[in-house]
Amino acid sequence: MSMPARRVSRLTRPMMLAGVLFALAGCASVTPIGTLLNDPGHYNGKTVSVKGQVQQSAGGFGVGGYEIRDATGTLTVVSSTAAPPPTGARVTVKGIFQSLFTLGTRSLAVLKEQSRKSQ
Repeated sequence: MSMPARRVSRLTRPMMLAGVLFALAGCASVTPIGTLLNDPGHYNGKTVSVKGQVQQSAGGFGVGGYEIRDATGTLTVVSSTAAPPPTGARVTVKGIFQSLFTLGTRSLAVLKEQSRKSQ
């Protein structure tokens, strides 16, 4: 193998590894809804991303709310900048988690939507 080919080979492996790690880091940024609801004090006021299916939605005039469900739980999302997605849509939502109150083992919380991406 020539000198330039070895240099390219040496650079290719670390770049591929960096790409894989970057992709995995992006996946890790989604927080399961159950994790948020089981430790609401830890996440209160923090920006988080959740991913799931829209269960119910209501709104009009560019504002509204909807419930999103993943395998671990259901969370209410409120949006003041866009109409809610239709029931059944799969979305990833980034927003500020707000724990309203906890009674025993039940927590009432909402996610104030900052951005949304359909899947």
